[in-house]
Amino acid sequence: MNLGAGLGVAVREFQTASGPVDYALFVARILCGVVEAKPDGSTLSGFAEQAARYMAGAPSHLVRSDGQVRFEYVASSSETIFRDHADPDSTSRIVFSFHRPETLERWIKDTTTLRARLQSMPPVDPTGLRACQVDAVAALEQSLAVNKPRALVQMATGAGKTFTACTLSYRLLAHSGFRRILFLADRANLVRQTRDEFLAYRPPGTGRSFSEIYNVQKLGAAGLDKDSQVVVATIQRVYSVLTGTELAEEDEEISSFEQSGPSTERLISYNPSIPIESFDLVITDECHRSIYGTWRQVLEYFDAFTVGLTATPSLHTLGFFNKNLVAQYPYERSVVDGVNVGFEIFRIRTEIGERGSTVKAGYAISEREPNATRPCRKISHTRRTRSTGLSWSRTRSARFSNPFVTHSSPNYSPAVTRFRKL
Repeated sequence: MNLGAGLGVAVREFQTASGPVDYALFVARILCGVVEAKPDGSTLSGFAEQAARYMAGAPSHLVRSDGQVRFEYVASSSETIFRDHADPDSTSRIVFSFHRPETLERWIKDTTTLRARLQSMPPVDPTGLRACQVDAVAALEQSLAVNKPRALVQMATGAGKTFTACTLSYRLLAHSGFRRILFLADRANLVRQTRDEFLAYRPPGTGRSFSEIYNVQKLGAAGLDKDSQVVVATIQRVYSVLTGTELAEEDEEISSFEQSGPSTERLISYNPSIPIESFDLVITDECHRSIYGTWRQVLEYFDAFTVGLTATPSLHTLGFFNKNLVAQYPYERSVVDGVNVGFEIFRIRTEIGERGSTVKAGYAISEREPNATRPCRKISHTRRTRSTGLSWSRTRSARFSNPFVTHSSPNYSPAVTRFRKL
């Protein structure tokens, strides 16, 4: 076998003390991990122990230090789980595809893992922050430290969700070694507002603006700036960049929820120019809109923590975030604190409200269904009538057909067809 064929080399049927492992991963000629391949439909987590045995039984003459063989993949044709044994209390997580050899090499060189660094964050500096913002940042960091992949914050409109996100982003970049953060807004004008708030944000104790320390990019048609640390975008733009499809700027002015058709499903395939490890954290504002089935696969593409910000979480939102609601600041409390003002309700009678109306045949409207697994229902009519029929569709997520051929990173060389059996 030629371990110098590329930075990353996968060797098939590699012999260990516990038997042959399906693939052994070498990065820069160093044995660093294994891949166990299983038939589609297998419960992959049930084979994690088997993969760990192969790792422990790696040939001693190839192991230079304890913990060298640390990266564990178990994959089928439709699903892949990954585990870094160097993480504290390491657990497997679902990933969209394999990490690049360059990423594994960087992780090998790091003295500690990202998840280990999250456990030693300094206290939150309350300077310039409301109490609810301090509580939210501290709660989010605590959730990240215990390796919960998703966390949700409920904050009343006007309480400073974006400023909270700026504070969290700075702390993770400065103290935990996060390399890049993605902030998703609902439409283009909110993207511009968020970018401006990041640019103007001044981290406590630095004496400088955020933009003087880190690069902030508004994602456009040119794609991802490799030197950016914070990327602000609509979820439509991220989908466009991932799939290579065109998106007019005016199309981003419309809310992604309002733009999606009743039965539109946005499917993603692996894009080697934007690998799954491009972001360490994805923050989604007004997440009750963007996490619905239409865009869900865009969020799940990246091997990143996900933080949701919303004023009005639905049951579906809570389900997506595994009911990990780490901080709440409701409207009523914001009024008591003087952050917001109270309101009065005026009831207005309209002709349609009083007498109703009709819907023409063939007309469709996207409507959120709070108690359903899908966000939209298609209201269709064969004649002018007030009764409606619901038409539901389910589309299987588009993954890769063969994780070792079709969508393995092209940097893993030689390809499967060139592997040598030992």
